[in-house]
Amino acid sequence: MQLSTKHLLGIRDLAPSDIQLILDTASQFKEVLQRPIKKVPTLRDVTIVNLFYENSTRTRISFELAEKRLSADTINFTASGSSVSKGETLLDTVNNILSMKVDMVVMRHSASGAPHFLAKHIPAAIVNAGDGINEHPTQALLDAFSMREQRGKLEGLKVAIIGDIMHSRVALSNIYLLKKMGAEVM
Repeated sequence: MQLSTKHLLGIRDLAPSDIQLILDTASQFKEVLQRPIKKVPTLRDVTIVNLFYENSTRTRISFELAEKRLSADTINFTASGSSVSKGETLLDTVNNILSMKVDMVVMRHSASGAPHFLAKHIPAAIVNAGDGINEHPTQALLDAFSMREQRGKLEGLKVAIIGDIMHSRVALSNIYLLKKMGAEVM
């Protein structure tokens, strides 16, 4: 079974069957963490650029570790250590990525819609690791994975999200995901 979309730009773009597939696949890969050798060849010969325009510790390191455990070749890009500080635009960066012939880009950006822009301009698959106040779909998927592990299923759960949800891309993605999967969000 495959996802119905090439990119992971937002929860709104995913069908419930896509979410289910991602969560089921994550469950299978979690078993790998119990092995003495925590590496599998799933992404061998796949090149991934981690393109982070915003500071991040947990998200960036989580992606780097997962990519290494899946045997991907990785390139790590941070805006602070790049030509962005000298005025390089996102489009300039896109052209540089195109020349690298990468297979996938994991992107975090302060501008809402930046991953969508990238998806329109390069042939690589794009994974949104947080864009502005828009979405953070990978965090919502991780949260859903944890809830499903604890509660057995998402359907029928009553979930309250507390905090500054008006300005939280994580809360927004969680709301979209939980409603798609049959949970009641209060």
